[in-house]
Amino acid sequence: MASTSTQIVSSSSSSSTHPRRYDVFLSFYGKDTRKSFTDHLYTALVQKGIIVFRDDEKLERGKTISKELIKAIQESMYAIVVISPNYASSRWCLIELTKIVECMKYSGLNVLPIFYHVDPSHVRKQKGTFAKAFGRHKKEKDPKIDINKMQMWRAALKEVSNISGWHVHDSHR
Repeated sequence: MASTSTQIVSSSSSSSTHPRRYDVFLSFYGKDTRKSFTDHLYTALVQKGIIVFRDDEKLERGKTISKELIKAIQESMYAIVVISPNYASSRWCLIELTKIVECMKYSGLNVLPIFYHVDPSHVRKQKGTFAKAFGRHKKEKDPKIDINKMQMWRAALKEVSNISGWHVHDSHR
């Protein structure tokens, strides 16, 4: 894996106008995975010498996504998106995911989805907890969330769910 990290860093400058500062950007819903799966993944990547961006600061409701977070996505070679049951309930996760998909399409960001206790078809079709999350976003009637933004979020989820990824279903849950 350490040799993979070397390959990531050495090949990263050709695909984007942004310099590559990170090998991996981790996107996850903290309440679902921060103290468990994502912490273990982060630790394993760092131990292999991979440079990982993980946002540990809490974002306040109603605030815009930080420019630092957007910059970190743009400056990463890979984005690992840990899609968990409540991922879509977080506006921040959806905003982040939309930026990740944009960078995937236009600047060569590689996206590796991990479906953590969710079926990729539920993500793709926005069923179950994903349908409930969008229902709540719609009911909130936040003036910053319009139909176009929600359509972009839905499209980003669908796009990522169509990428071959890993399915994590452990029996400890």
